[in-house]
Amino acid sequence: MAQDAPRSMEARVGRDKQRYGPNGERLVAGVVPLSADRTQVLLIQNSSRKGWVLPKGGWETDEDTQQEAACREAWEEAGIECRVDRDLGEIDEMRTEAQLAKYGADAPRALYRFYEVCVVAEKDSWPESYKRVRRWLSYREAKESLKDRPELLEALERSSVVR
Repeated sequence: MAQDAPRSMEARVGRDKQRYGPNGERLVAGVVPLSADRTQVLLIQNSSRKGWVLPKGGWETDEDTQQEAACREAWEEAGIECRVDRDLGEIDEMRTEAQLAKYGADAPRALYRFYEVCVVAEKDSWPESYKRVRRWLSYREAKESLKDRPELLEALERSSVVR
């Protein structure tokens, strides 16, 4: 299903609408954005930090589904409009306590739900274009880029990207 919601040019900030699971885990929705022929995956990078990631972010209380949140995050962070092809399921937080600590002493663990999406449009301007770059990579390149983020690597592995 294509994401048809109106596209705001402002990214959401803060966590005042963040949804949490029964054990206090932050509920995060994300996408594995694939090219139409499934040979490439789109990764993003914050210009002030090293490391490539998949578009993802918190599922907020004004969103009916995690799929809706995932498509919003794809727009805000990567400037893409997408069609959801598959639910890749839940993935538990895999980062260590030490890795999480760099986000603050009380950073909650996350429970991720990823969706495989086909990118139907890439826009030149998007809400976080001032601080993010995006790059299409082969499966091998994406796998190498995500090696330090096991939960993101797991989402890639669950996708139907051509290996």
